[in-house]
Amino acid sequence: MTARRRTVAALAAVGAAPLVLTALAASPAAAHGSMTDPVSRIAACHAEGPESPKSAACKALVAAGGTQPLYDWNEVNIGDAAGRHRQIVPDGKLCSAGRDKYKGLDLPRADWPASPMSAGDRTFRYRATAPHKGTFELYLTKEGYDPTKPLKWSDLESEPFAKVTDPRLENGAYVFSGTVPERSGRHLVYAIWQRSDSPEAFYSCSDVTFGGGGQAPAAPTEEQIAENAEKSTVDHGGHGGDEHGHEPGGKSGEQQAAVKSAPAGDKGGEPAATAPTGQDEGAGSAESAAPGGATPNGGATEEVALADTGGDGTTTAVALSGAAAVLFGGAVVLTTVRRRAVGGRHRA
Repeated sequence: MTARRRTVAALAAVGAAPLVLTALAASPAAAHGSMTDPVSRIAACHAEGPESPKSAACKALVAAGGTQPLYDWNEVNIGDAAGRHRQIVPDGKLCSAGRDKYKGLDLPRADWPASPMSAGDRTFRYRATAPHKGTFELYLTKEGYDPTKPLKWSDLESEPFAKVTDPRLENGAYVFSGTVPERSGRHLVYAIWQRSDSPEAFYSCSDVTFGGGGQAPAAPTEEQIAENAEKSTVDHGGHGGDEHGHEPGGKSGEQQAAVKSAPAGDKGGEPAATAPTGQDEGAGSAESAAPGGATPNGGATEEVALADTGGDGTTTAVALSGAAAVLFGGAVVLTTVRRRAVGGRHRA
């Protein structure tokens, strides 16, 4: 019997219920979202309807990249940004964060749905479908900005006009204030959400008009978000993905969708833990878990976390590298599991 099987058997022998763990290679929980006040391009197009958007700009976005980007409207991210935004996001691709999947967001045109904007103090809202702690920065385009040309970093002011760390979460959205500079005509607000517990960052472009009045485009409603969630390939149970949309464990969007449809999977985005196979030497694992965080034998609950998730406190995650966790009598015991290849197979 392998070391892993002996560990699992020992747990069963003492009647231990599973310990809820999420095994993550790079970060303890997910964070997804987009600016909704002023509404971002992708959020506005999602609100119009992925299959039949109304505006010419949103129709052009779908023509450029299909409907999936609109179902995944809360995932314009770079998994390993780590604050290197200007170094890793190319000019002309700021709105897509350099991801080909979202290239339709970079289309230079002056008819993107735009929100009215005025100088002075203003409240901003960023819808977080998976909240997490981090810093928000909002940048405004300079005077002379031309929306019919590809957006470059040099089109933005060098310093954000609004910057806040860990703002309050209100009805599913982060709410914070900033003082908007004087402008006239059409401009753009560029938002960066850099997580503080992960190198992952999220990006969005919100088109605005100064002095023109008019009505703001609609943001996605909670009903729309819920209705379209089944067609999303975004996995809220893990890391937001690399530049190709893959999870740190290698899951593509399609694989994530398959996990979601598994019968014993995730009501909250977390698949049921299974014994990993084919891991490299030193790869970690986490055995699965007791509902509600209860400890065996009536012991007190031991809560293990690498980072405070913030927000409404609905997400608690544990990242363990090269170890299996066993909750026993209210204490956490870590049993290191190492694997090595023998004859083309892996064994503990």
